[in-house]
Amino acid sequence: MAIDLYARLGPDGIARLVDRLYHWMTVLPEAHASHLLHRADLSEVSRRLTAFLSGWLGGPDQYRAAYGEPMMRRRHFAFPIGPAERDAWMAALSRALDEVTAADPEIHAALHARFAAMAEHMRNQSHDGHPAGRCRQHA
Repeated sequence: MAIDLYARLGPDGIARLVDRLYHWMTVLPEAHASHLLHRADLSEVSRRLTAFLSGWLGGPDQYRAAYGEPMMRRRHFAFPIGPAERDAWMAALSRALDEVTAADPEIHAALHARFAAMAEHMRNQSHDGHPAGRCRQHA
């Protein structure tokens, strides 16, 4: 039986996860370059990610109503995301998951696997810095 991620995490858990993710992006040295791609004020990007995660995890689809189609990979084409950026984001996300889902190993594992797949999907650069995946047509 599949885990109902939204029901288990809830809107408060999603908001806390986003908050802790951006905290770790500002603190972890390996995430520093990825953090610099964001504006200094993270309130808007936090709202967007919270809205996206609500629907992505099976809850209310808040993102489309506020921002249109998610198309997250396309929205991130402007940013070079290679293996190092993917891994840095996952390092920050893993720390956030450790904090938010420590009491529930099942949801921790399910979320980690889901986010790892998303992080790889967002990658648009190969190990050598050349465009990777479908984004080659945009290079």
